[in-house]
Amino acid sequence: MRVSVFTEPHRGASYDDQLRFARLAEDAGYEGFFRADHYRSMGDDPGLPGPTDAWLTLAALARETSRIRLGTLVTSATFRLPGPLAVQVAQVDQMSGGRVELGIGAGWYEREHTAYGIPFPPVGERFDRLAEQLEIVTGLWRTPPGETYSFTGDHYTLVDAPALPKPVQQPGPPVIVGGRGPKRTPELAARYADEFNMPFKSITETAAAYERVREASDRVDRPGSGRAPLVLSAGIVVAVGRTDAEAQRRAAPLHVKSALPPEDPVVGSPAQLVDRLGEFAAIGATRVHLRLIDFDDLDHLELIAAEVLPQLDGAR
Repeated sequence: MRVSVFTEPHRGASYDDQLRFARLAEDAGYEGFFRADHYRSMGDDPGLPGPTDAWLTLAALARETSRIRLGTLVTSATFRLPGPLAVQVAQVDQMSGGRVELGIGAGWYEREHTAYGIPFPPVGERFDRLAEQLEIVTGLWRTPPGETYSFTGDHYTLVDAPALPKPVQQPGPPVIVGGRGPKRTPELAARYADEFNMPFKSITETAAAYERVREASDRVDRPGSGRAPLVLSAGIVVAVGRTDAEAQRRAAPLHVKSALPPEDPVVGSPAQLVDRLGEFAAIGATRVHLRLIDFDDLDHLELIAAEVLPQLDGAR
């Protein structure tokens, strides 16, 4: 089981907070540091000092870390045009020496769009745009050096793009597609992604999502010869402690009213988290992203590293 940490800087975190957390995660043996891509908090708390841009942050972290993988869960397709996004991610991949992963989704949080003047089309159009973005970004990365890339869709048109710069990872950084959608999400993951992620749901719900993705993978053609089967991963909200009181203290933010949908957190001991990871492994997950809420609670990060990671094959 490969274990990454997933963070939500929109709750309130400076760049320095994220750097400290990422460096400790690297030193403690986690595989990756992933962050959300949001421009405002989900509740009444403003999330001071305010939002930090995901790809600007990851570019800086790429130069200030050396081993840990870096990525988004997930970049919103509404935030960036696909051509510039392919350039940004490829550049950060170069800056990191090939440690970047692109999680990308259709976008869902209308409030942050209206707050910053970002167009927020209906859900069907958002998924149409996501599909075109996946085609364009992966197509640009896969275009052989010296050749150009063109694309004509309903929302984006590219003419003779030089398809540069090239990322270090070939044919491109791993792409993560995830979510609870029962129809288009599995199809897009099967066609374009390297990893399907089911975020923060129960074992039963996650197993059903994995089965939908497996069925979609049997139906669709995956571009690129010799591509590996999809990695199946899960997101887990975590609040563990040495005592029940410590775990409950860490779980307190989960009870604050939020725009997020219902989740299935692990609140309790490190042993309970190990058990949950075993349940996910039994349904086919080979990677988990642990959502840790408090950037100042470095002890939480270290506790999991000390008492959970050593019990997992392949975690380090």
